[in-house]
Amino acid sequence: MPAFAQRTTTTYTSVLVPPALSLPVIEAEFPRQLHPYWPKLQENTRAWLLEMRLMSAAKIEAYADGLCYTDLMAGYYIGAPDEVLQAIADYSAWFFVWDDRHDRDVVHGRAAAWQRLRMRLHTALDSPKEHLYHEDPLVAGFADSVARLYSFLGGGWNARFADHFHAVIEAYDREFHNRRSGIVPTVEEYLELRRATFAHWIWLDLLEPSAGHELPVAVRENPAYRRAALLSQDFAAWYNDLCSLPKELAGDELHNLGISLIHHEGMRLEESVQEVRRRVEECVTEFLDVEKEVLRYAERIDDGSAQGAELAAAVRACLFNMRNWFSSVYWFHHESGRYMVDSWDDRSTPPYVNNEAAGEK
Repeated sequence: MPAFAQRTTTTYTSVLVPPALSLPVIEAEFPRQLHPYWPKLQENTRAWLLEMRLMSAAKIEAYADGLCYTDLMAGYYIGAPDEVLQAIADYSAWFFVWDDRHDRDVVHGRAAAWQRLRMRLHTALDSPKEHLYHEDPLVAGFADSVARLYSFLGGGWNARFADHFHAVIEAYDREFHNRRSGIVPTVEEYLELRRATFAHWIWLDLLEPSAGHELPVAVRENPAYRRAALLSQDFAAWYNDLCSLPKELAGDELHNLGISLIHHEGMRLEESVQEVRRRVEECVTEFLDVEKEVLRYAERIDDGSAQGAELAAAVRACLFNMRNWFSSVYWFHHESGRYMVDSWDDRSTPPYVNNEAAGEK
């Protein structure tokens, strides 16, 4: 009997994973799931990217489906109501576009443009409905997706989400200054910064509207629940580092666990890859152990009352989707054109980004 029963589709893939990136335990122990709304999700997010002016029609036609942004979210938030998943997918697509703008601002030394965008995002996060028609598509798209996310749960969840994303914006600012100054963070500095730039708490917050239930502090701070949550996100962040290392070395990026290991621990490239892989594998092993603790915790919550049963079901739903993050992230990295640097004309410049002086108007 699965921990959490929902409408899902188990999918299979014929993608060949390079041996250095292959994780047999993921392929064996984490069946891939896909939300049945995915085909409509993909279609709607393409239309939203065009409506919000986040990508040109030509680039959407050429690259949007191959980037697999909607596949990633449809493989994670299983059981979410369609409108919740659509808001999450649009927000996620925006996040990738924002990440690319940040990178181009760094590369082109657009410090003033970055600071302007940074402050606009902080402001839009606190009052999204007032920024739906902002002149900068990144601000307008952000406001649109956040306003929709704010409509699903209460004010407490909204305030928590806002606090978490304010911290993400500031972490991106630290990355901007590090890269412009040539600073490679130490391993410990990087691991702390990475939890913010990867937006660990944002993706975990979004488990709750997907489950239709805001979790109380006691649940979110339960040691087993919190550990399972962080392991799912650390796995994703570090596996992303493993897969994106060639892209980031080519683009003179300084923020990657492998790069910090090379720069501060004196490792050769091959040694750093092995160490990142070891940490990734530890996340998987530890999650499989702590997952059992969370299920036992859910059983204790389910005390025979209607309230207990509802909360326990929400905890199981969130845990189920933490588990799905492993398989969704794993296959995303081998299917998305975002990491296929060998197919790019310029290994340092993704072909789907706007490499012009965006933000300087």
